[in-house]
Formats: sequence, C-alpha cells, structure tokens
Amino acid sequence: MAPSFTTLIESETLANHMDSPNWVIVDCSYDLADKNAGRNSYLESHIKGAVFANVHGDLSGPPVTDHGRHPLPSANALSALFSRLGIDNDSQVIIVDNAYACFAGRLWWMLRYMGHETVAVLDGGWQAWVQAGLPVATGEEKNVPTRFQGVANKDWLVTVDHVTASELLIDSRDPERYRGELEPLDKAAGHIPGAINRFWKNNLDNNGFFKDATELRKEFEASLRGTEMKETVFYCGSGITACHNLLAVAHAGLEPARLYAGSWSDWCSDPDRPVSTGEKT
Repeated sequence: MAPSFTTLIESETLANHMDSPNWVIVDCSYDLADKNAGRNSYLESHIKGAVFANVHGDLSGPPVTDHGRHPLPSANALSALFSRLGIDNDSQVIIVDNAYACFAGRLWWMLRYMGHETVAVLDGGWQAWVQAGLPVATGEEKNVPTRFQGVANKDWLVTVDHVTASELLIDSRDPERYRGELEPLDKAAGHIPGAINRFWKNNLDNNGFFKDATELRKEFEASLRGTEMKETVFYCGSGITACHNLLAVAHAGLEPARLYAGSWSDWCSDPDRPVSTGEKT
C-alpha cells in the first residue's frame, strides 16, 4: 500500500509512485502578468501524466464569498472541478507549478478546504523535476472524470465583514507591497490595519525548496507572539500566495489557520475601508 502525502513530496518519491493506482498529478503553472503563459508552458512540457488546472479559470470563480481578483469558487464548483480533473475521495493528489508552489498551494488548500486530506505539493516544483531528469510529456492530457464528494469547511474561511475581528492578521505579500511603497495590481497601496507581514517566499530556502519543518515552526511561532494559529488569518493580494503560508504552516506541524480569500484586492476595492502603510510596530 502506497503511503499518504499531505503536505510536500519530493521529485524522486513521486517518480517512484507514478504508476500507483489513483494518483492524480495536477499542474497549476501560471503567470499573473500573462493568463495564458501557464497553460502554454504546460503544453510545451510537463510531468508525464499531469493534467492542467488554470488559476484564473479553474481555481477562481464568480464571486461568492469574496470579490477579490481571484474569487474562491463555490463548493459545488470545486466538486465539479475535482471530478473533471479525475480526483475522487480516495485519490492521492500531487500538485506542481513553475513558481515554487506559489500557485500550487492554492489548489492544495482548496482540496483541504473541501475535506480531501491526501494532497501534497511537489517540493521544488517543476524546476526540481526537470533538474532530476525525470519523465516529461507534451500536449494536453486528461483523466477519466470521477465523482468527487466533499463539504466545505467554512471555519477555515474569513469574509471581509469579519476580518478586523481576527486576533492576528498576517499579510503574505512582499514587504514593499505590504508597506505601501508600490502596488502593481490593486486599487490602493498598503495593508489592512493591524496586519503584520510574513512574505510567502520566506518559507523557501535559496534553492526554492521548503525550509525544514522545525525551522518553519520556530519562525511562525515567533510571528504569532502568543496568538493561537486557529485565531490567525492569512491574506495576500487575491488569496493565492496566502495559501503558500498555510501550506508551510501545515508542513511545520502547526494547527490550521484561516484564509481571507478576498485578500487585499477585496479589501481595498471599497475606498471607505481604512488602509495602513509602513511597518507595524
């Protein structure tokens, strides 16, 4: 019986299980500046057997819980997506992207949000797979559709009306955007008042792999300042890279935190909502 993977998996381990029954590989490569770049790179070359899911078209949907740039799809839409990708309730899902889990973390979190625990992200991403010289394919691949059944864990989600009631808010964007020194994507620069900053790339080492679980645990616990993780809410620009932090939290062995899926793009869409700049002391 193949082992279960729930946070990260190494390239060599995935390669050894590629023929294992009911394993599903999903490529989520994407580029915020070019909506077609991820799919084009997938078609050019991808892990053999992987199907493709687009951040803009598949991992986002019409506004339901939020009005950010990448609204979280409804529970019914997520079940339909997972079914189309060939994922059922017994599947071991492995997710990869070309940006060191920047986008793969979103699908990881969505599957967990819907109650599916056996899902992991490829550590080091597409780059690690290529460097290891492991099997690739071209063109589009599809799996036989299945019937995924899940229930959304709404306790993991925070909507805009309840954000400021959170004990601790953690902004996952790069420090310059958090401080309001630049804003390339959204209507206003800055952060939600009271939020501290934990840049998602701080979860990685210099080679693009996740840091050791013990090291991550120490870093997150220092940021919490005594707050329980379950009382902590992560956000980013549009609910994508915040999931990278949530994945790192799980990899560190900490209890789940919550996600403000609408994130900064949702918050700053209303000019009457307050905005802070600079560092929080």
